[in-house]
Amino acid sequence: MSKNDKNMIPEGSVNTEGTEPEKTAADLDAIMRKYDRESNTRIWEGKPKIFVSIVLAAFSMYCIYVTLFANFLDQVRLSSFLGLVVVMGYLTYPAKKGRVKVNHMPWYDIVLMILGAAAFFYYTFSASSLVTMRVAKKLTNPLYITAGVVGILVLCELCRRSVGVPILCVCGIFLGYTIYFYVKDGKMLANVVHELFYNENGLLSTPVNVCSKYIVVFIIFGAFLEKTGISEFFISLANGLTGKYAGGPAKVAVVSSALCGMVSGSSVGNTVTTGSMTIPMMKKTGYDKNFSGAVEAAASTGGQIMPPIMGAAAFLMADYLGVPYSNIIVRAILPACLYFLGVFLSVHLEAKRLGLKGLSKDQLPRIKELMKESYLLLPLAILIYLVCSNMKTMQFSAAVSIVATIVAGLISNYLKMRRTVKETLAADTSSFNETYLLPFAIIVYLLCSLQYSVETSIIITVVSMVVVWFSSCYIIMRKAFRRIQPDDSEKYAEFQKVDQTLFKPVNVMQALENGGRNCISVAVACGVAGLICGCLTVTGLASTVINTIVTISQGKLFLGLMLTMICCIILGMGLPTTATYCIMASTCAPILIKMGVPELAAHFFVFYYGIVADITPPVALAAYAGSAISGGSPMKTGINATKLAIAGFIIPFIFAMSPDMLLINTTWYEVVLITVTSIVGMYGVTLGLTGFSAYEKQGSARMVGIFIRVIAIAGGLLLIYPGIVTDVIGVAMVAGALLIRKMTGSRGKAVSA
Repeated sequence: MSKNDKNMIPEGSVNTEGTEPEKTAADLDAIMRKYDRESNTRIWEGKPKIFVSIVLAAFSMYCIYVTLFANFLDQVRLSSFLGLVVVMGYLTYPAKKGRVKVNHMPWYDIVLMILGAAAFFYYTFSASSLVTMRVAKKLTNPLYITAGVVGILVLCELCRRSVGVPILCVCGIFLGYTIYFYVKDGKMLANVVHELFYNENGLLSTPVNVCSKYIVVFIIFGAFLEKTGISEFFISLANGLTGKYAGGPAKVAVVSSALCGMVSGSSVGNTVTTGSMTIPMMKKTGYDKNFSGAVEAAASTGGQIMPPIMGAAAFLMADYLGVPYSNIIVRAILPACLYFLGVFLSVHLEAKRLGLKGLSKDQLPRIKELMKESYLLLPLAILIYLVCSNMKTMQFSAAVSIVATIVAGLISNYLKMRRTVKETLAADTSSFNETYLLPFAIIVYLLCSLQYSVETSIIITVVSMVVVWFSSCYIIMRKAFRRIQPDDSEKYAEFQKVDQTLFKPVNVMQALENGGRNCISVAVACGVAGLICGCLTVTGLASTVINTIVTISQGKLFLGLMLTMICCIILGMGLPTTATYCIMASTCAPILIKMGVPELAAHFFVFYYGIVADITPPVALAAYAGSAISGGSPMKTGINATKLAIAGFIIPFIFAMSPDMLLINTTWYEVVLITVTSIVGMYGVTLGLTGFSAYEKQGSARMVGIFIRVIAIAGGLLLIYPGIVTDVIGVAMVAGALLIRKMTGSRGKAVSA
């Protein structure tokens, strides 16, 4: 094999020479590269890797600084943000998927990176003069127009690499129409560049503004949470809570994906992360491979609608509507719980139908032991409190929560090292005494005595805490290692294992690096979505689309909702959720509002259907990623995932026609009634879809008759729809379906699991 061949890694290749864990890791990486364009990145090693890591980490720190302290002009803040995104994007993403050379960046990528960054930074450093300059003078400035054209083209190319081609096709159509619209009216092409690149209605509109102010800080917070090991904690917690029941691994997948999805904005990433553990467990238990992949895909996709940290589009929704993010969280709770309830009931009834058992007791973690790690939830608890109390801005709340993750990591270090030293070096317990808590005293002293702002005080205390704690942990661990005899391999291996799980300074660097990298695709998608929204605005096309759909639907709300759903799903099949929401919020949400749907419900409607597109065939990327892990058919997995996530298709219609589901203008007893009836309704819908009821014999091959299933589905839908009359009729229909089934008896034969 030549040297060049060794330095090239083909897409989707799997290591067949390593150990089993290495092959598994390689398989997962190949799946991510295939189905998640964000994971198809350049490979840097050695000094180039260090340089790129520093750039990404510096970008994260810059974003935190700008959102908390800087008082720049919006034009300066947003153009510099996109300029840095262009630099990082071209350092991260190659021109095409496939064979990627290690430590290689073609000359044309370097040229594109420099030209694109220069275009945005030109606006950054000229913003103050350009803002006051007359438009006519700017339109005759060659540098002004050239920078705008180059900036748009370079950003679109980066979008192709990091997000995908479908969104570019949509953007290209709208850009072409905008150019035609301006030329037809006798205006210059320069007007298009001015409106889309420099104006607040184009590239630098709401999506990029919200991304730079809020989304990036929450993405960085998510990266810090991952480094504390909270994903493993969530999976273990789900295992302990549900693993022992029928079909335990599938229920573990639902619960863990809901919990992990709270801090992850990627359906595919969540599917691969949790699915790598849950899908093999489901198959081993007895679930079909197509069903196993579908469960994980449906649950992972639902993570984007699960408060408190929903998908990036939720922050855009708060900004579009002009309401606090805490308001969005509260409204999203009941629909999100119903979504996961539907998936949970489906896997439960499927387990009963197949006669599957839960995990054995020795395979389950002890809840009591897990609760000792509950401090990992501290950052989330602080975030929820700060956001819901509206005491501080969202970005400040996220920054404080990042500090809390570092504190949680330090607490983890302290507990792990103290436990290990006490168990293995009982004679040296003097190394751990109460003076080890000195950093907390230092923190309190510095915070209370400094006469600066709260933000500055937090930074100083965090720095001092990190230095003291990390230094103490390092000294104690090294001291423990020196006391171990060279031939005492058992103790040495134990200390190595603990040392690998400690939260170290390198973890902080890695979290900043991962946060910066994860921001690229979201920022680029927001930028291109801004271009599309700008085209819709400056041409008046948005009003045309609104009037057309209203005319087609003839004022009938249900027909308008159906047309909007189809548009959202078609767009969402090829676009990221953020871009889908931005486009639909500019076009279809106003249609629903015009037809009488409350503004909040209309935006939630398009938000939901932009998300479930990830599991809707024929382009169901999350389902395809699940099928790659399970070894099933991508299309069958996608169809199963759609059935499992049926609540995600039904609930938006319910809260669009009856906003009580979003807790709008409701009393506490109405909330209780809606919750109870919706739970019963979801059971009726699930019964009808799965064809298995509570009265079937476990392992029965007999399915509920089609007549009973139709009655159950209809009754369930009526129960989910808020209203006394619909609730009474729905209860009668679901209860009647169950009664008929009980009277007919369970005559099915058992099937082996």
